[in-house]
Amino acid sequence: YELIIYSVIKNKTSKCIFDSLLGTAQPRFNLQVKGRRWMELSMEEQRAYVMRLLDALEVTDRDKRLKVARAILYLAQGVFDECDTETDVLYWSRHNVFLLYDMGIFTALLELLSMEIDNNQACSSAVRKPAISLADSTELRVLLSIMYLMVETIRVEMEGDSPERKAAREAFKTELGSPLYNGEPFALLLFTMVTKFCSMNAPHFPMKKVLLLLWKTILFTLGGFEELQEMKVRMRELLSLPPLPEDSIKVVRNMRAASPPASAMELIEQQQQQKRGRRSRRPLVKQDSLDTYNERDPFKNDDARDEEDDPEDVDSGIEGEVDPLDRDVIIQPPPPPPPLRPPTERVSFPKGLPWAPKVREKDIEHFLETSRNKFIGFTLGNDTDTLVGLPRPIHESVKTLKQHKYVSIAEVQIKREEELQQCPMTMGEEEVEETPAEILYLGMLPSLSQYVIALLKLLLAAAPTSKAKTDSINILADVLPEEMPITVLQSMKLGIDVNRHKEIIVKAIAALLLLLLKHFKLNHIYQFEYVAQHLVFANCIPLILKFFNQNIMSYISAKNSICALDFPHCVVHEMPELTAESLEAGDSNQFCWRNLFSCINLLRILNKITKWKHSRTMMLVVFKSAPILKRALKVKQAMMQLYVLKLLKIQTKYLGRQWRKSNMKTMSAIYQKVRHRLNDDWAYGNDIDARPWDFQAEECALRESIEKFNMRRYDKNQNSEFTPVDNCLQSVLGQRVDLPEDFHYSYEMWLEREVFSQPIQWEGLLQAQ
Repeated sequence: YELIIYSVIKNKTSKCIFDSLLGTAQPRFNLQVKGRRWMELSMEEQRAYVMRLLDALEVTDRDKRLKVARAILYLAQGVFDECDTETDVLYWSRHNVFLLYDMGIFTALLELLSMEIDNNQACSSAVRKPAISLADSTELRVLLSIMYLMVETIRVEMEGDSPERKAAREAFKTELGSPLYNGEPFALLLFTMVTKFCSMNAPHFPMKKVLLLLWKTILFTLGGFEELQEMKVRMRELLSLPPLPEDSIKVVRNMRAASPPASAMELIEQQQQQKRGRRSRRPLVKQDSLDTYNERDPFKNDDARDEEDDPEDVDSGIEGEVDPLDRDVIIQPPPPPPPLRPPTERVSFPKGLPWAPKVREKDIEHFLETSRNKFIGFTLGNDTDTLVGLPRPIHESVKTLKQHKYVSIAEVQIKREEELQQCPMTMGEEEVEETPAEILYLGMLPSLSQYVIALLKLLLAAAPTSKAKTDSINILADVLPEEMPITVLQSMKLGIDVNRHKEIIVKAIAALLLLLLKHFKLNHIYQFEYVAQHLVFANCIPLILKFFNQNIMSYISAKNSICALDFPHCVVHEMPELTAESLEAGDSNQFCWRNLFSCINLLRILNKITKWKHSRTMMLVVFKSAPILKRALKVKQAMMQLYVLKLLKIQTKYLGRQWRKSNMKTMSAIYQKVRHRLNDDWAYGNDIDARPWDFQAEECALRESIEKFNMRRYDKNQNSEFTPVDNCLQSVLGQRVDLPEDFHYSYEMWLEREVFSQPIQWEGLLQAQ
């Protein structure tokens, strides 16, 4: 995982690392335990030493507190000076983190973090500074590093964990998700840091570390995708809904990537090759076959030539290609590329489509309405059972549609909400389960728009397509050194650091937003819609499209990392000499999984906020997203291709016949990889949804439903018409009213102005009664 300790050790040799970290932590440790090694101490002695550190955190001297915090950080990093291997470092890091949590270090660190956030002197001095560097956020970075290591280490469950560690993990998870920190979850404190940074009130906050800690906190408290799938299954059982037709996570994992469509330049090259007399089995088509790309694909195996000789396997490039990105490890083919498998070995793939088709209740109603108008001449409203007067084929069609009918949790929640709005007295008060997602939404609700705008501002500033502007926020405060580089090598290292810094920010924001959307959608559909609408109003759709409007292959294969400085490798092994050539060569990985992760999550966010929303789909069309998304298909990774094809599918009907005619291979890939809706006319443009675009009306209707939901569920003061009225004069006059402090000094003037100087017409008052 991404260790945020990287910023502490970059641009330093191993001696400098020990001088900076051990120089503050190790002497204090030796002083307390009389020169003995940490590994030699008993559990009681280790706990006693941590207790002394905990006491020392409460001193008033800022420098002494920082030294103690560095000592705690050294323990959380696994006392690497005493370890010989990376495995030992990870073992002792995990051991020490659980010890630190058990001794209450996290709560003490949280108090220090709150002090640093409220330190107005540091904020004001940072605002006045013309240039902010690493030195301005030293204390914050140390605290956030310890907290990140504790959250991430405890979050990951290992096979050999003892029952005590499992209990500690559950207790920490509950503690982070509960409103125990000043009446709000820990994540809200981090959200506050994000908004304070984006409002320019605290430009020295290390945003990369804050966002990473926020992402891991949300991931820990709410759960990842596998936990989300389990919660979804349980909720469907509680609502008496049929089980899911398949496990979407497993289906996507078993998918294989297709070769991307050829670009215009590649089509021109192929035409020129054909004119030179090169023999080709197939003539040029509107869109190049997904197989012709394999001539330039270093990962294409020798079976491709065998398949080209078989006329029945012309389109086998979509299904039968083994792609390196589907494997668990990165394949780096040395030149010349060896075959990925023996030429004689054949791989068999399951036949059929990967997804079971789905049909909504609305689709069945629309189908019956059209059929009744055609054969009978009148409709029966929402009746989907009466088939009198309809021909036999219609009966069979309705039977098939009902076999694949899918009722989502969101539909049940919407129906339930409508009943609560229409019959509040009959339905009674709703019982809301206090889930971690519910607690988080309740805390985020008053400032949700600020949180969303702040995250999108950071995403825009970190996007590789963004240009530097004078009024944009500075996200490099925790990566730029005090003294700018003076040599070429230092400049190269700083350039790599800056690019890596931006990539991690994009990764954290994309994962955070996707987690929030998925968990809020499961908790209640209108919570999801509220966040999604704020994203749309904050221009999230054009922002994500702008992100993908780049050379996406270069972004996926970027090598902005220095392997020699990765933790814990750098503190265990001798650090080699870094040269300009080694930095330029980068690591040996063929792809940057961090950037691939970010791209997939951004595509999923775009899918989430545009699905079943006609007006937002039209925004994709208006912003000309089709060529941008089509270029993203060049990345040969099955999951990324799936979500690109989903986005292309929902707008295909609006792109015109000529586009569909020229992109038949893309249409075929959509058919093979994306779930089918049985009566969805996506490929021809004859759908009833091809209506005029009325963005404002659709969004206003949705906004009205969301506001009614929030008002009914969270704003208890608005239900005044159902609140009992106190008719007793004495109890009403006896209620205590909170008055402002200055009222006590000027109440006599107020009485004179508002009471004594105003004539009261008692006769009129009596007549009104």
